[in-house]
Amino acid sequence: MHTLHVDLGDRSYPIYIGEQLLGDPQWLRPHIRGQQVCIVTNETIAPLYLERVKAALTDLTVSCVILPDGEAHKTLQVLSSIYDRLLEDRHNRTTTLLALGGGVVGDMTGYAAASYQRGVDFIQIPTTLLSQVDSSVGGKTGVNHPLGKNMIGAFHQPNAVIIDTSVLQSLPARELSAGIAEVIKYGLISDEPFYRWLEEHMERLMACEPEALAYAIERSCQNKANVVAQDEREGGVRAILNLGHTFGHAIENSQGYGNWLHGEAVAAGMVMAVDLSVREGHLPAAEVERLKRLLARAKLPLCPPENMTEDEFLKLMAVDKKVLDGQLRLVLLQSVGQAVVSQDFSLSNLKQTLAAR
Repeated sequence: MHTLHVDLGDRSYPIYIGEQLLGDPQWLRPHIRGQQVCIVTNETIAPLYLERVKAALTDLTVSCVILPDGEAHKTLQVLSSIYDRLLEDRHNRTTTLLALGGGVVGDMTGYAAASYQRGVDFIQIPTTLLSQVDSSVGGKTGVNHPLGKNMIGAFHQPNAVIIDTSVLQSLPARELSAGIAEVIKYGLISDEPFYRWLEEHMERLMACEPEALAYAIERSCQNKANVVAQDEREGGVRAILNLGHTFGHAIENSQGYGNWLHGEAVAAGMVMAVDLSVREGHLPAAEVERLKRLLARAKLPLCPPENMTEDEFLKLMAVDKKVLDGQLRLVLLQSVGQAVVSQDFSLSNLKQTLAAR
């Protein structure tokens, strides 16, 4: 078992990484200050792990909310079901919400915690690789809107993140690949040695070898914790964590939330970001093919949907959260392991990237 720390002063919290942590009260109980708990999960995860978590909380009053599964349900309407349960069961300001599930459950539970009675505690218990290495760490919470992904939300840090690597053995192959996209991202933006490690060990990750998974999760979480500690509310350097995401969010929106998994869209988006970085003269052209080879080994998409036009991309990218005063900003690479947020790129080069397949 490994413990990392997200250093945010009085909002600092631990990340526990290990096997069989899910039902062990020693990781949960120190971070619950009241007598009430509400576990939020979904219809896929509940039959697998809900009772195990409840068994660690027998001395508390426990409520449960089981959400429909999938990105298509990350909406204000579904979010209301969490508030309904909290109010029906009379949860007070010392309650703690537990997010037991993937990124959708974590984001929605975190936003419910940020807004219920103007803010209550919550704990992340992520059950997908993508949520373990990315969305559970850093305090970003929220829901989607038909016009834009994650446009409604709040920064609200968890009390702790409990990552049980053993749950990944039940993860569908497509979900595993989607999580690996975010793992690859960390190598690209800030950790070139880790990128090389991934090139050497991708088949071990795809085979869910416990040691390889644990190493990749810990290295990814450490990279994210380092960035979040520098810039909690994405006023500057934290935006590099969005490599490929502006392109990827446009793909998700265009195709309908959930038809492309978030990690799949990010994979295609990262290829586009690296392609634009090459066109801008920052990287050698060989880096595009290098990334494609790695993504292909992870069984991830290498290009956006054929039915997406340049105009559709530009329209959807215009509502991205990184747009400031009407100016689109994108995360580009200066080199592998060094990302920058830039608005100084050629529109002609961007259009060529959007047209490339």
